[in-house]
Amino acid sequence: MSDALALARELIRRPSLTPDDAGCQALLGERLAALGFALEPMRFGRVDNLWARRGSGGPLFVFAGHTDVVPIGDRGAWSCDPFAAELRDGLLIARGAADMKGALAAMVVAVERFLAACPQPAGSIGFLITSDEEGDAVDGTVRVIETLTARGERIDWCLVGEPSSDQRLGDVLRIGRRGSLSARLRVFGVQGHVAYPDRALNPVHAFAPTLAALCTHDWGGDDDAFPPVSFQISNLHAGTGAGNVIPGELVIDCNFRFPPQPGAEALKSRFEAIVAGCGAHCEIAWTLGAQPFLTRDGALVEHARAALRQTLGVDPALSTGGGTSDGRFIAPTGAEVVELGLRNASIHKIDECTPAAEIDQLADVYEALLQRLLGGRG
Repeated sequence: MSDALALARELIRRPSLTPDDAGCQALLGERLAALGFALEPMRFGRVDNLWARRGSGGPLFVFAGHTDVVPIGDRGAWSCDPFAAELRDGLLIARGAADMKGALAAMVVAVERFLAACPQPAGSIGFLITSDEEGDAVDGTVRVIETLTARGERIDWCLVGEPSSDQRLGDVLRIGRRGSLSARLRVFGVQGHVAYPDRALNPVHAFAPTLAALCTHDWGGDDDAFPPVSFQISNLHAGTGAGNVIPGELVIDCNFRFPPQPGAEALKSRFEAIVAGCGAHCEIAWTLGAQPFLTRDGALVEHARAALRQTLGVDPALSTGGGTSDGRFIAPTGAEVVELGLRNASIHKIDECTPAAEIDQLADVYEALLQRLLGGRG
């Protein structure tokens, strides 16, 4: 069994349901300390974070990732214990196998191999590990970045190990993500009996044309590097549960995923203008979950692509699709950020899995990238 696979299984056997780290960072820290990394645990609220760095000079390359995993769902629907790290027919089946303990193991083993071959890199290596990526993401990476920024510690290149691959390992390299903007809309009416609509005001009826207008509006998005704006209704609720009562309130949750243009403020303005035309009494509460980010070019993208061609014979598609990641907290510091990890077909699902051999192959990719970026001094 390879070192990377063995470490991935050790991590999986620690059931780190978000935001619980369950000892994963201590395990990773032991391996990193043995390589000369200075460990700096950072706990904020209920969240454990680990900042580890080897070297003091620049440039600084950082592996970023998370030890927390999403809940398993119906345990009875799993074909095995979700935290037993079972190997079956070449697959590692477990919660966190793909998202993202396999990648964390590959990162550590890649650094071990790289430093054995190149004990004096041409720069520094860091690890930024959190247990708050799958949850609220308020006491994790964002707080570590705030701490580093306050003391003038700057990241040049960052690889986030999120499961980016699609049909085969390494076929997608994420170079950015769209932003996320959410709204909760409350439409107020007057509750009453369905037989006496003249004595009530149905907010669903009043708002229905506006809801249709929001869903059919062309929200734009004119950056070739990004998919267009996506607008989705995620929740809609009205009523008391009784079939003979006109509801007094309608609550709608919706979300935009957006590129730099038109941006969050323009989307807010257009949304509010459409809603204002409905004539109903409304309140809107906005939550900006993430700004978009993009590493359009630079050394990190160039060498990540070259490392994939060298080790796997793959020329990856450059993508900004999908949801958000902790890269959104790191990119605003000026760092070049990419996401490169295992296949994502089974993440968050029952029987999450990854081909076991691909964890070691991912370590090969990471090692080749380190050699290209920091291997200058041998």
